[in-house]
Amino acid sequence: MDAFALSLLKAERQIRRLFTHLVYQFLCFGPSDVAHLRETLANNRKVYFRGVVRGFDVLYPRSVKTLVGAEYDRLSGRLDDTINHRNKIFHGQLTSSYLSREDLLGYVTDIRLWCRTLAESSLIEFSYDGFARNSFQKSTLTELYKRFNVQLNSVESYPDFIHQYMQRR
Repeated sequence: MDAFALSLLKAERQIRRLFTHLVYQFLCFGPSDVAHLRETLANNRKVYFRGVVRGFDVLYPRSVKTLVGAEYDRLSGRLDDTINHRNKIFHGQLTSSYLSREDLLGYVTDIRLWCRTLAESSLIEFSYDGFARNSFQKSTLTELYKRFNVQLNSVESYPDFIHQYMQRR
């Protein structure tokens, strides 16, 4: 059970770090904005895993689906199932799936594959894998932000972006 929960937390943290790393590449953000950027996302109770993926996909010209590749649909479905199972288990509810230890370890294997594939592709794309501790670093790729589909021009535009593209409705 611990590996199941921890692997899901790693996947959620990875996509969040990939997203915040990309956001931090805009010229309008610097070290003095990190606390505000972090708090803005942390205080939004309507942003979950899928919302962060949507935010990444809106921002970056290559989608998470493209970066994960051929296994995306299967792994994405497995992640959705994992999140649903985790939510039920953590709220003390029974799942209708009667999950065995082997079932949970199967989810762990698939989550690890998702994370590894996404990390490898992200390193190639923009030199950050989503696991390095501080996502709020400027990339060694100069003007990375110019590739993005959407441009943020101020600290005030960040909450608007989150509201428009990432919040669960």
